[in-house]
Amino acid sequence: MLKALWIKFKESALSVLPVALIVLLLNCTPLVNFTWAETVIFACSSLILIFGIALFNLGADIAMTPMGEQIGSSLPKAGKFKTLLLVCFIMGIFITIAEPDLSVLAAQVKEVINSTALTVAIGFGVGLFLVLSVLKIVFRVSLSKMLTFFYMLLFALVSLVIINGNSNFLPLAFDSGGVTTGPITVPFIMALGMGVSSSLGDKKDRESSFGFIALCSIGPILAVMLLGIFAKGEITYRIPDYSMATEASEFGITLLHTMQEVAIALLPIIVCFFILQILFMHLPKKRILQIVIGIFYTFFGLVIFLSAVTLGFMPIGYKLGTQLAEQHSVWLVAISFILGFTVVLAEPAIHVLKRQVETVTGGAVSKRSMLIALSVGVGLSIALSVIRVIFDFSILYYVIPGYFISLGLSFFVPKLYTAIAFDSGGVASGPLTSTFILPFIVGVCYVLQGEGAILADAFGLVAMVAMTPLITIQALGFKSIASRKLRERNAMKRILDEDDEQIIRFM
Repeated sequence: MLKALWIKFKESALSVLPVALIVLLLNCTPLVNFTWAETVIFACSSLILIFGIALFNLGADIAMTPMGEQIGSSLPKAGKFKTLLLVCFIMGIFITIAEPDLSVLAAQVKEVINSTALTVAIGFGVGLFLVLSVLKIVFRVSLSKMLTFFYMLLFALVSLVIINGNSNFLPLAFDSGGVTTGPITVPFIMALGMGVSSSLGDKKDRESSFGFIALCSIGPILAVMLLGIFAKGEITYRIPDYSMATEASEFGITLLHTMQEVAIALLPIIVCFFILQILFMHLPKKRILQIVIGIFYTFFGLVIFLSAVTLGFMPIGYKLGTQLAEQHSVWLVAISFILGFTVVLAEPAIHVLKRQVETVTGGAVSKRSMLIALSVGVGLSIALSVIRVIFDFSILYYVIPGYFISLGLSFFVPKLYTAIAFDSGGVASGPLTSTFILPFIVGVCYVLQGEGAILADAFGLVAMVAMTPLITIQALGFKSIASRKLRERNAMKRILDEDDEQIIRFM
């Protein structure tokens, strides 16, 4: 176990250190000026973050992933297909309601929509689409066709929201698709998809085990869109307190609050798993003991991770945004791209995705190519979001052509790449995006456009982070097609050359 933890520690160090070093190097330039206390706390938070991600990834490997796979594969084998659908629906609701990021989103619109109503509506959206994900595998429905249908429905609702005069709902609605696929739900839902695919799917169809995250990201957007059509009133936003905590009591309060949030988020998965274990699965005690140990790793890893980003990364992200916004826009956009390029490497769920991709594809889609495509995509999304703040225009100018391009590509690239791409979008928009990059954009917007524009201009960032990888990863599909055709052409050329040589010798 110690060897496995050391491997995870090295992986997480390679992920977090680039982000931390870029921020610390910027502090050595005239562009940024942090206090000594801020610099020290940020540096310590970065080191703590490395340990938290390592623990979380180890816990995901030995607990969250096996739990999802066992539920997804055991129930169909036991002839409990209806039970599987019911479990998926209930799990989708309760896991979503427990997601910490969702409570932050609900707090922003509580003056217009009841927070409980919003949370429950989004939970029902995730539960319903988790059921649809299972049915997709059973009835062999193309993921591209399902995504096209539901995104067309989504954009139809966009027009109704605009007509109703609640266009401020649009950035929040698109962001809701990202915040509901957090670090707890992603490993479980992805493993559930693999388990269902192994039992009910076509063994030759590698694409069928992906797409669960992609579909579950649509439900919350549709739910908020529907609420936006009927909502009345003006949505207001107040900048939260981004000051750096320096007192020991503040550290303790943050730690206890985070432990409570993570415990509430994990509890529905654990309870559901053990109920199904007693009723249907009957796994051996040794396997259950491993899962219990993995749950503890997951819990403490996530508590450490979220505490570190809340205490160190959130205040620094906001201050970095306010100070860089005072510089030339070229510097601002360039640094935003670099931050986005590196920050995705530190998202804990990314490591879960890349291992699943390399396993399912047998190495055909390597971890390296995945990370490059994701990094470029997220880097572009942050840069484009900053450009939107600078020029103050609607997020629809990005998401409508962006999703049309993504959906168009899905009909031309291999299905596997489409499934991986749409899952990657949900995974990339994780907690580090919400707690470091979002405060960064809020800081930029506050300086350039004022507090009143934050809801319309700064929000929508999570949606952008979720969208751009759809294009960059599907571009890998085009690259694979071009490489295969080039190999075939070269092989044919060699055969023709050999035939020509034989003809010449014969003559």
